[in-house]
Amino acid sequence: MIMNELRDLAPAAGTTTPRVQRLDHRTRDLVNQAVASVPTLGLQRAAEFLATMNVPAEVAVRVLVYPQRRRAN
Repeated sequence: MIMNELRDLAPAAGTTTPRVQRLDHRTRDLVNQAVASVPTLGLQRAAEFLATMNVPAEVAVRVLVYPQRRRAN
Protein backbone atom coordinates (compact mmCIF):
# COMPACT_ATOMS: atom_id res chain seq x y z
CA MET A 1 0.00 0.00 0.00
CA ILE A 2 2.74 2.50 0.87
CA MET A 3 4.52 1.84 -2.42
CA ASN A 4 1.43 2.94 -4.34
CA GLU A 5 1.20 6.08 -2.23
CA LEU A 6 4.87 6.84 -2.83
CA ARG A 7 4.54 6.43 -6.57
CA ASP A 8 1.48 8.68 -6.64
CA LEU A 9 3.29 11.39 -4.68
CA ALA A 10 6.35 11.49 -6.91
CA PRO A 11 6.33 14.68 -8.97
CA ALA A 12 6.54 14.45 -12.74
CA ALA A 13 10.01 14.94 -14.14
CA GLY A 14 10.97 18.59 -14.34
CA THR A 15 7.96 19.90 -12.43
CA THR A 16 7.92 21.67 -9.12
CA THR A 17 4.97 22.40 -6.94
CA PRO A 18 4.80 25.83 -5.34
CA ARG A 19 4.91 25.81 -1.57
CA VAL A 20 2.42 27.80 0.39
CA GLN A 21 3.04 29.20 3.83
CA ARG A 22 2.20 26.74 6.55
CA LEU A 23 -0.84 27.70 8.58
CA ASP A 24 -1.43 24.47 10.46
CA HIS A 25 0.92 24.62 13.43
CA ARG A 26 -0.68 21.59 15.07
CA THR A 27 0.29 19.38 12.13
CA ARG A 28 3.77 20.91 12.14
CA ASP A 29 4.21 20.02 15.80
CA LEU A 30 2.91 16.47 15.31
CA VAL A 31 5.21 15.93 12.33
CA ASN A 32 8.18 17.22 14.33
CA GLN A 33 7.36 14.79 17.15
CA ALA A 34 7.07 11.88 14.74
CA VAL A 35 10.29 12.70 12.91
CA ALA A 36 12.15 13.04 16.21
CA SER A 37 10.86 9.63 17.31
CA VAL A 38 12.03 7.74 14.20
CA PRO A 39 15.55 6.93 15.52
CA THR A 40 14.18 5.38 18.72
CA LEU A 41 10.75 4.04 17.76
CA GLY A 42 11.16 3.41 14.05
CA LEU A 43 9.40 4.50 10.91
CA GLN A 44 6.38 2.24 11.38
CA ARG A 45 5.55 3.60 14.84
CA ALA A 46 6.05 7.19 13.69
CA ALA A 47 3.66 6.56 10.79
CA GLU A 48 1.11 4.97 13.12
CA PHE A 49 1.34 7.99 15.43
CA LEU A 50 0.68 10.41 12.58
CA ALA A 51 -2.25 8.31 11.35
CA THR A 52 -3.73 8.21 14.86
CA MET A 53 -3.41 11.98 15.08
CA ASN A 54 -5.24 12.40 11.73
CA VAL A 55 -2.29 13.84 9.85
CA PRO A 56 -3.08 13.43 6.13
CA ALA A 57 -1.41 10.36 4.63
CA GLU A 58 0.29 12.37 1.89
CA VAL A 59 1.92 14.61 4.50
CA ALA A 60 3.02 11.66 6.64
CA VAL A 61 4.56 9.84 3.68
CA ARG A 62 6.32 12.97 2.44
CA VAL A 63 7.94 13.85 5.75
CA LEU A 64 8.85 10.32 6.83
CA VAL A 65 10.02 8.86 3.54
CA TYR A 66 11.29 11.99 1.80
CA PRO A 67 12.90 14.11 4.54
CA GLN A 68 14.45 16.42 1.94
CA ARG A 69 10.91 17.52 1.03
CA ARG A 70 10.18 18.81 4.53
CA ARG A 71 9.58 22.48 4.90
CA ALA A 72 12.14 24.48 6.83
CA ASN A 73 9.63 26.06 9.24
